[in-house]
Amino acid sequence: MTQRTLVLLKPDAVRRGLVGEVIGRIERKADWKIAALELRQLDRATLEQHYAEHVGRPFYEPLVEFMLSGPVVVMVVDGERVIEGVRQLAGPTDPIAAAPGSIRGDFGTIVRENLIHASDSEESAIRELKIFFPGLS
Repeated sequence: MTQRTLVLLKPDAVRRGLVGEVIGRIERKADWKIAALELRQLDRATLEQHYAEHVGRPFYEPLVEFMLSGPVVVMVVDGERVIEGVRQLAGPTDPIAAAPGSIRGDFGTIVRENLIHASDSEESAIRELKIFFPGLS
């Protein structure tokens, strides 16, 4: 089933020069295509909207501050089962639990700064894409 998902390469991925590596891994998937890509400095309002479900949790404010700490790459990726696939490619949030071969397993260092965000469901992808690419149909 062809899907569309949001992928964010977080400030640590940009700072560490891993953007090309991650994009390359996405591009090497036969049926996946990058439909949009921008380097952006996100603002607090966008992040508050994106992370609204986490308000009140202990990690919320440190996460927002981290995401404000530098530019991020925002991408739209289209393809067969791309939502599940990019999540698998990213690996679990905890880099110690992430398998070698996954982005977090190969490059992750700490849970809070975990390199990549990928929508976790079709519903999340629709909501997140409207936040980051409102003009995209």
